Amino acid sequence: MSTRGDYAARALLSLALHGSDQPTSVKEIAERTNLPQPYLEQILLTAKGAGLVRSKRGVGGGYVLARAPEEITLADIVGAVEGPSLPLAEHPDHCEGHCVLQEVWACVEEETRRQLEKVTLADLVQRTLIGHPDAPTA
Repeated sequence: MSTRGDYAARALLSLALHGSDQPTSVKEIAERTNLPQPYLEQILLTAKGAGLVRSKRGVGGGYVLARAPEEITLADIVGAVEGPSLPLAEHPDHCEGHCVLQEVWACVEEETRRQLEKVTLADLVQRTLIGHPDAPTA
């Protein structure tokens, strides 16, 4: 997982954990998650463009989830900030082992996507609140 995908998931999980109709400032999210505020601002703008969060400008402004936590998967979040596919290592077309490695990387990408589609923000909130962040998902 890239830093960008991890940071986006952490930021949206923070919004879900502190769920409210009141916007949360980027500064507050950065403080709660220990993420760099300038980078977090870019990530949240991307998440907004993907319809995952809404923003309010001005005093009392910030971000809220655009959909219920049950409706936002890790695949949605990662796809919003990294694009539809995970980055694969690029090699010249005729290097030794290229074809077989590309097949493996494609399978890894597909399995990763399937796993990310199974986990919602609501799942992560529940796992965080019960103190078992490593519990398997359904």
